[in-house]
Amino acid sequence: MRTIFFMVTLLISPLCMAGQIYKWVDAQGITHFDAQPPQGREATTVVTPSAPASNQAPPPRSGAIGDQQAIDKKVKKQVNEQQAQLKVFCEQARTNLAQLQNNPRIREDVDGEMRRLTDQQRQERITEAQKQIAGNCR
Repeated sequence: MRTIFFMVTLLISPLCMAGQIYKWVDAQGITHFDAQPPQGREATTVVTPSAPASNQAPPPRSGAIGDQQAIDKKVKKQVNEQQAQLKVFCEQARTNLAQLQNNPRIREDVDGEMRRLTDQQRQERITEAQKQIAGNCR
């Protein structure tokens, strides 16, 4: 148990990383670690890990920055186009809803023939328009 504790202490200690560590086994079969090799015994050098890497990311390549800016510009353009389309849709939906609510005699073109909506059809379309506005418009 002491050997494990000593080994963990050596691996964690920054002072141990500065110099070489020697490992050897004594006559009783116990493994030892030390900064000095034992006299009269054969010891092996333990490879210690290098200093921990910093948490900083490597600087981005200049080409990567340009690529990312082009992607950002493209996405912003798409978002703006979608918002413009949604604005047009919402304006049209609100206009249609107002027409349905304010005009009890709505007619529509069905196969080239003008037909009047029944009150039930008009109420269904009002409900549908309200759902569309609630779900898509602010």
